[in-house]
Amino acid sequence: MFRYIVKNFAATAALILAAAAGPWGAAQAQAPKSAPAAQKTYKPGEYELYNACLKDIGAKNFRQAVTDLDAWKQKVPTSDYANERSVLYIQAYAGAQQFDKLLAEAGQMIEKDPDTTFTDPKTGPGQVLTILTSVVMSSQGVPAPTDEQTATIKKAAQMLSDYNRKPEGVDQAAWDNARKQLQGMAKGALLTLAIRPGTTALSKNPPDCDTAATALAKALADYPDNAFIAYNLGQAYRCQAKKDDSKADVIYPRAVYEFIRAMVIDPTLGGQQDGAKMTTMLTKLYVDYHGGSDGLDQLKQQAKANALPPDNFTIESSAAVANRKQKEFQDKYPQLALWLNIKSQLAGPGGQAYFDSQLKDAAVPKLKGMLVEGKPACRSKELLISVPEPDQQGTAQTVITLKLDEAMSGKPEAGEIEWEGVPSAFTPDPFMLTMDTEKAKVEGVKTTPCGPARPPARKAPAKKG
Repeated sequence: MFRYIVKNFAATAALILAAAAGPWGAAQAQAPKSAPAAQKTYKPGEYELYNACLKDIGAKNFRQAVTDLDAWKQKVPTSDYANERSVLYIQAYAGAQQFDKLLAEAGQMIEKDPDTTFTDPKTGPGQVLTILTSVVMSSQGVPAPTDEQTATIKKAAQMLSDYNRKPEGVDQAAWDNARKQLQGMAKGALLTLAIRPGTTALSKNPPDCDTAATALAKALADYPDNAFIAYNLGQAYRCQAKKDDSKADVIYPRAVYEFIRAMVIDPTLGGQQDGAKMTTMLTKLYVDYHGGSDGLDQLKQQAKANALPPDNFTIESSAAVANRKQKEFQDKYPQLALWLNIKSQLAGPGGQAYFDSQLKDAAVPKLKGMLVEGKPACRSKELLISVPEPDQQGTAQTVITLKLDEAMSGKPEAGEIEWEGVPSAFTPDPFMLTMDTEKAKVEGVKTTPCGPARPPARKAPAKKG
């Protein structure tokens, strides 16, 4: 994140520092040969030491610059140019990527405010900006800063954000533009410090999910419009949910919330990702978890308005949705739900074993179905039953045969009936469950009278011989 900000800043910053800093920022600059007697003077041989350091830095030979600065400091520990020497140390440490030493050197200067140390209107702003920008950019080079280093970087970033002392020789329009970039750079450093504890905890093996979630939630509270933080907080919550299954139903929805927050704020995560691909991926994540896209639009609105979800926030998982719908179905159609459960087990690979061990000869609670026909058609002793489902298209299959203890008194008509019975036989193909029942336990059967029984055929009289 911070590297992305710094990349856009670097070229402009270099030009400003070179124009503003005199010998502190320009590679070819030479050290002044003398200074006013009332102000500063070189000790014997000091100028040569000073100039050697400038040449090292101008040639980008930063490690040699550190060596030459150490030699200068050892030979002239109480130099009138000690503050300028510190600035050169900071430049050399930055170039040599010795960031711990840079922060230690700069911390002393920042503590006493470099703007009150370097007051020369010609060189002062450049020296101050050298210190502040070097410290701020060093935040990327210290993966686990100490509390003292963090305090130094934060203070430098705040000073850089507020800095408004225009260097001589810099056009006002250029300075105004540079100030915006300096402020962006300062904000990037503060953002890096806020994010790093969480992302570092996530990158451990195994990841420290709890530390990451706590740190990133704090960072998001400080930077609520940052999609990168929201996305990583989602990763931290998902990490927690995977770590502790017992809390997954509570924590994982918070992960989904932050992923959707990142998507609606900036799916590129600050220009680091393909926005279209990220949108597709995060939308799919919601759909996979919830089992559908219903509720997504409302979640987008909620997540866009609030960086963090409320304490009681939740999203139904697909399993929870299925359980809820099943419960609603059972409450609305209790007899049908009972039959569908029986049927699913009979139709499964262990259907016959289920019938033999649990269903055969066991009384089944009252069921409901559609009487299709009786056998025989009149005074039936068997009833063929189908059990249609709500909104079923086409003709429902006959799946149950009721065997009665005595024949019906008429012709049974098709229609809805209820009964209690005891399963006595089962065939998987074609699917058919046979149940024995008493005629008195079959409710709702409508009958029509059967026609009169045909008299027996009369024999023709024998012919007389």
